[in-house]
Parts: sequence; C-alpha cells; structure tokens
Amino acid sequence: MTPDRIQAIRQRLQAALNPEFLEVEDESHLHVGHAGARDGRGHYKVTVVTAAFSGQSRLVRHRLVYAALGSMMETDVHALTIQAMAPEDV
Repeated sequence: MTPDRIQAIRQRLQAALNPEFLEVEDESHLHVGHAGARDGRGHYKVTVVTAAFSGQSRLVRHRLVYAALGSMMETDVHALTIQAMAPEDV
C-alpha cells in the first residue's frame, strides 16, 4: 500500500485525538491472497496513546479511532488492528 494512505491515517488520527504516541503499520503484505485484500483496501495496525482515551472503555476508544478515520474505513481500510491506550495505561 502507499505511504500516502499511511500518512492520511496518521493525519486523521492526529487531528482527532492529539495523541502523545501514534504508530501506523501497514500489514497488507501479511494478507496477500485474502479475499479482503483483492479490492485494494489495506490491512493496518494502529497504536495510539492519548488523553482522549482516559476513563473510556475499550469499545469507546475503538469507536473514536473509527470515527477519526471516517470514510477511509470504507474506501481505504479493509481491516484495522487497534491498540488504544490512555497515558495511564502505558
């Protein structure tokens, strides 16, 4: 997948969550031949540490990540592994 897609994911997460730490990894190469990989969308792993997650359940944290990515979840991302932590979780 393209670095532009990773950059777009990073930008959206930065803007929405103001993370203290953010890592975006393209894991698409691990899914070559997978039905979901055939449509051109990618498989990504994000690790996010942000105060926005403080006091939030894992479900709420994941929903915040999905909301930040918005339409990219339909057009660019087939699968997303999320590690969402508050600073106090680190």
